[in-house]
Amino acid sequence: MKKVIFPLVFMAMLIWSLASCDKQESFTTDSNAKLEFSLDTLHFDTVFTELGSATRTIKVYNRNDKPLRISKVRIEGNDGAFFRMNVDGRSGNMVEDIEVWAKDSIYVFVEVTINPDQPESISPFVIEDKVIFETNGNTQEVRLEAWGQNANYLPGRFNKGVPVVYTCNDEEWVWDDAKPYVIYGEVLIDSCLLRITEGTHVYVHGGVAQNDLFGIFNDGILYFLQNGRLKVEGTLENPVIFEGDRLEEPFQDVAGQWYGIILNKGSKGNDIEHAIIKNAAFGIYVDSTAELNIRNSQFYNTTGGGIIGFHGTIDASNCLIYNNNSTSLQLILGGNYNFTQCTFASYGVDASAVSLGNSFCYKGSPVSCEIGEVLPLKARFQNCIFFGSRRDEIDFGDATGRQDPSFFDVQFDHCLVKVDELLTREMGLYADFFESYCNNCVNGSRTDELFIDPDEDDYHLDTMSIAIDIGLPLPAFPTDLEGKTRDENPDVGCFEFPK
Repeated sequence: MKKVIFPLVFMAMLIWSLASCDKQESFTTDSNAKLEFSLDTLHFDTVFTELGSATRTIKVYNRNDKPLRISKVRIEGNDGAFFRMNVDGRSGNMVEDIEVWAKDSIYVFVEVTINPDQPESISPFVIEDKVIFETNGNTQEVRLEAWGQNANYLPGRFNKGVPVVYTCNDEEWVWDDAKPYVIYGEVLIDSCLLRITEGTHVYVHGGVAQNDLFGIFNDGILYFLQNGRLKVEGTLENPVIFEGDRLEEPFQDVAGQWYGIILNKGSKGNDIEHAIIKNAAFGIYVDSTAELNIRNSQFYNTTGGGIIGFHGTIDASNCLIYNNNSTSLQLILGGNYNFTQCTFASYGVDASAVSLGNSFCYKGSPVSCEIGEVLPLKARFQNCIFFGSRRDEIDFGDATGRQDPSFFDVQFDHCLVKVDELLTREMGLYADFFESYCNNCVNGSRTDELFIDPDEDDYHLDTMSIAIDIGLPLPAFPTDLEGKTRDENPDVGCFEFPK
């Protein structure tokens, strides 16, 4: 009997082994054989009010005629802080050698656990990760999105790259909730006054997005159409803050995290008081014929300008604009502007503190413009500081070449400036800068004492600052950005030196 059983057992093992070899060989190695997924982004739409978890499902399809072996499935973050997964019955942040038979599918279960009472730096508003699938040299992904904090999400939690228009029939929409507001996508305001009360915190989720309205752009926009208006009612003690939603320490001072605030053509009655706008592509953009009043506000850590006017109307006082990776104040295609007791600090960047121009080229280069436009510019600056790393912190662009003074009506009065090459370039076109454009101004140099410590973004005036007591008394502006009373010989800029 033993002699009979052994050959039978041996034959059975041999057949199983050969079958296994056939099975191994049947898996396709074609790099064109890819996976398909039931979705491209796995949303966890629960906003947790207490410690909790939620589970969602991804279905993974093999539409090919041969079986596929997924060499690796992993959660990109791979630290288990928020997301965990189970792939076809196997748990872990990384699972290897998953087999999917021809014309078949498997399930991936992803769980998120949220504690909304943790600090935002530990549990941010929008938590993102990816599930990465590696197959035959291909890398595919499914995005993960969850909501870590209790907040007012606008336009909604699935609106990345999607513009949504809000209207209130020419009435008010008030943002006064103690919970912060998180803009995820593009919020467009029309036929409505958006009033944001003191102490309100607005976080904006950025990132690359694409749509028909803006093309490819950095996401996160607060956009006011012609009949939309913005009223920011911050106070010295409780300013209104606009910033990106990445609150981890390494992101505190990172520019360009979101797009910015846009006042579209014709938007009137916009008013900003005691606001902080930071970490955007630009602070605020005032488009053609739009109007804006700004007081006691700060614009900083931007990849572009802090304030941009494109044939707009801006009246600003006691403002601090700094750490802009382009010109801090850009005035394009003319417009009407008044800036009083403002500080424009442009350090560590090859761009001037202010650029003034009355033209714009729509097609072609600025030198040989095929289609362009020139419109009148009227700009007034009183008791302001324009300083930074360059030899020239003021840049002029008069397309008329001073042939028509009404098209380049610019005056600086009792300002601290820094100009050098401006006086000699273009065959001395602006050699009379201090006689014709800058009344009672002081031209500073890099060796002059001015701010306490620009390297640490401290733009209060140094004890020996050349900005002290050189301003024109302006009764309409009795206090500085921090509420300190200005004396009878005011200092220039947004800060009054302690006396």
